[in-house]
Amino acid sequence: MFFETEDKLRIYFNCCNYKWIEGGYIRYLHFGYKIPYLRYKRICTITELCFMKNETTNKRLALVTGANQGVGFQVAKELVAAGHTVLLASRNHEKGLEAAKAIGEGATAIQLDVTDQASVTAAAALIQDQFGYLDLLVNNAAISNTQKGELSLQDYAKISQASNISLDEMRAIWETNVFGVLAVYQAMLPLIRKSKDGRIVNVSSGVGSLTLNADPAFPYRGVFGPGYAASKTALNAISLAMMIELENTGIKVNLVSPGFTSTALNGFEGTESVEDGSREVVRVALFGPEEPSGTFTRWENENIPW
Repeated sequence: MFFETEDKLRIYFNCCNYKWIEGGYIRYLHFGYKIPYLRYKRICTITELCFMKNETTNKRLALVTGANQGVGFQVAKELVAAGHTVLLASRNHEKGLEAAKAIGEGATAIQLDVTDQASVTAAAALIQDQFGYLDLLVNNAAISNTQKGELSLQDYAKISQASNISLDEMRAIWETNVFGVLAVYQAMLPLIRKSKDGRIVNVSSGVGSLTLNADPAFPYRGVFGPGYAASKTALNAISLAMMIELENTGIKVNLVSPGFTSTALNGFEGTESVEDGSREVVRVALFGPEEPSGTFTRWENENIPW
């Protein structure tokens, strides 16, 4: 809930039987009474007295999935540096706590396994209870395989073709990269609808582009398969569905590719540093309300064909 003027704030509180005193509102409350989340800093004591100071805060609230390492961690770190309050979502809560501690003030760990509907639902309920809204969702959590082991990317590609990939392997990858993204989107959308400047950034990959892979000259064409690459193709399709669903609302949706970044996702065989690979994700995540929706880009604002 956000009040653009003091008059509107006064009207709301007067309706709720609050009394205006000394630049703030005061009300005697019973224990257990939950105050609706407002974008005003709160000072509460353990007594039945609650003072709400009329002091606006402009920090945007962001949720980044898969934020305990790699691109997700770097994005969360840079969003905090830019003034955001960031919820670092990770499947392993202990690792999330360590990541949040490493970033410092402005970062908070939240347990969220995108493949577990109960976990996704609980995370959304927690955000609703503590904040009541969400400005920015960065769907970053992804896996590239479950069976690669010590194989190189090239050797793994040989056992991940359409003719021989394990269906269990494919299902596991798609569960995180496709269905997990959709589950988080569905759970968080009601919170994003409460933002004045809602945005969803889905972290995809150029290897999911059908146009690029249809070109024999595309350097990564040889590793296109039903697993990771096709899961990103499906993510692009899901993202387009989000864009179409929300095109008449104020919520923006963007696709980004971090490039071939050296992370655990590719066994650290990537050619770009995490800092460089995260630049486009951060650039788009920091878009303002006048910036576009419906884009699919890599650094620096280079369009990727669908």
